[in-house]
Amino acid sequence: MKNISWQIGYAIAPMVARGIMLGPDQPVILHLLDIEHAAESLNGIRMELTDAAFPLLKGVVATTDVVEACKDVNIAVMLGGSPQKEITLRKDMLSTNASIYKAQALILEEHAAADCKVSVVPNPANTNALILKQFAPSIPKENITCLTRLDHNRALGQIADRLKVHVSDVKNVIIWGNHSTTEYLEVNHATFTTRNGERPVREHVADDHWLKTEFITTMQQRGVAIIKARKASSAFSAAIAACDHIRDWVFGTPKGTWVSMGVYSDGSYGIPPRLIYSFPVKCEKGKWSIVQGLKIDEYSRAMMDATAKELIEKKSLAKSCLE
Repeated sequence: MKNISWQIGYAIAPMVARGIMLGPDQPVILHLLDIEHAAESLNGIRMELTDAAFPLLKGVVATTDVVEACKDVNIAVMLGGSPQKEITLRKDMLSTNASIYKAQALILEEHAAADCKVSVVPNPANTNALILKQFAPSIPKENITCLTRLDHNRALGQIADRLKVHVSDVKNVIIWGNHSTTEYLEVNHATFTTRNGERPVREHVADDHWLKTEFITTMQQRGVAIIKARKASSAFSAAIAACDHIRDWVFGTPKGTWVSMGVYSDGSYGIPPRLIYSFPVKCEKGKWSIVQGLKIDEYSRAMMDATAKELIEKKSLAKSCLE
């Protein structure tokens, strides 16, 4: 079985070529990078992309050379990394990923376009993104993010199922913090659309116990449940989430709607600065901004602080690994 990074890469390539990420009018040149022993498979993907005759696809660079892959890229979706299931100790996992993201950051720093937008997908995604920011200082800190959109999308789906409405009618859930089991899924500000206008999700779910237990555990175990059901990891849903992340960042979020992104903390909501932390954000003209002024209750405060604490610990551990 191909690893999850390979599966997501295989799923996302035709999506980008089809315009799902950057729209139906934006020509693209895809740069595909993999390790040396996967060169033959990589060439197979290049052949499939050619055979599909995508009108927007103006070129494919399929390479095992990281410099060639990063040359002049405007958008970098980072899929490489060592998952925890393959490395037993958390410190070993962080050490391996720290080395990977330091090396790739140095290449992006030298060879990517000056306005390159970066989205880091593999866990520990927030920490990987923070390492990348450290070693690619010329890339604006606002341009280095990590993906929490998959869990955001999953939360929309779970709420829609619970309320028996279409997922497009639900908006403004929030994923706070670290992309891990400590992330906080909040629906206090979420709404859904009815014939009579927008209604608050929490009020109509009317079951705080479910929101604090089954809702969260279902989200935390969703990936495992998918592996059990289809004997393979979720790939196209992660690829779609990565496309959603970049598309909204580039083109903007709809009026009155926010999404979740792992971004560089500026201290909003009492979260320590200089962490990559998932916040609710609005996007406009290629820039994101953290949604301000949301009321935070006591339970949310504790959950947000707990996931921030984990990020601080991982930041410290990654620093010791790099040293």
